[in-house]
Amino acid sequence: MNTATDLRHSAETIAGPLPPLLADAERLAAMVLLGEHGRRHAGMGDEFWQYRVAVEGDEARQIDWRRSARSDVHFVRQKEWQAAQTVMFWVDDAASMYFSSDKNTPMKSDHARLLALATSILLVRGGERVGLANSAHPPRSGENQIMHMAQDLHSQTASDDFGTPQITGFRPNTRAVFLSDFMGNFDAVKIALIDAADRGIKGALVQILDPQEEAFPFDGRTIFESMTGAMRHETLKAGDLRERYLQRLKQRKAALADLAHQTGWQFHCHHTNDTPRVALTWLYHALDRRS
Repeated sequence: MNTATDLRHSAETIAGPLPPLLADAERLAAMVLLGEHGRRHAGMGDEFWQYRVAVEGDEARQIDWRRSARSDVHFVRQKEWQAAQTVMFWVDDAASMYFSSDKNTPMKSDHARLLALATSILLVRGGERVGLANSAHPPRSGENQIMHMAQDLHSQTASDDFGTPQITGFRPNTRAVFLSDFMGNFDAVKIALIDAADRGIKGALVQILDPQEEAFPFDGRTIFESMTGAMRHETLKAGDLRERYLQRLKQRKAALADLAHQTGWQFHCHHTNDTPRVALTWLYHALDRRS
């Protein structure tokens, strides 16, 4: 396996801005301290994992007689699950994701890409396959796949104001991650998750918001304009909109959480002024095979 240094060195031959993204993702992934058996559970494989007490229904051939001879009960020798799962990522590249309220606060797109790549690094090191929606590269394992994903994420360009989740190329009975601000058409998100659930796809929704979008610190004369300039609203009393805006944001979060629950997914809200480590840890465990 290539080291993080080797990976960053290889990236330098591809594009100038690419190594920082990879380096940041590598550092973030390294912060998540996982035990040696962090993602293991019983299944069909060749590597020993643990013993468990035999229960009614276990076949005689499953019992480890040598281990059982040292006790008054019978033990079954369990092996680690060896079959790799596939985890697909949709990273919203709409214009709204390029918003930042402060020069010291990352854009929402920065955290979305970072979380997608860091999670992929952890998954690949756990033997899983990863991939991006609408990518020319199919889901695969290995460090080369991380490089392809970093290239694809770096080359994303904004078009519409708000993104629509895409599950193109997502295989049935796999895992998926949607990273977005989910500030656009809610029906589009609902259709995508119901379609995914119908195909046996489960996963996680990660809503990424700028702290200003949570606080709505506006008052007096204010001009609100979408990132593309396609939508514009001017008001003389922005403060009068605060309560209505905050209520609608609360309702959107509740709707996303409820939709995730109904379709067997999980929901998490992350803010760009918070450390991405917490979101990465949550996301990694949300993708556990047993979740």
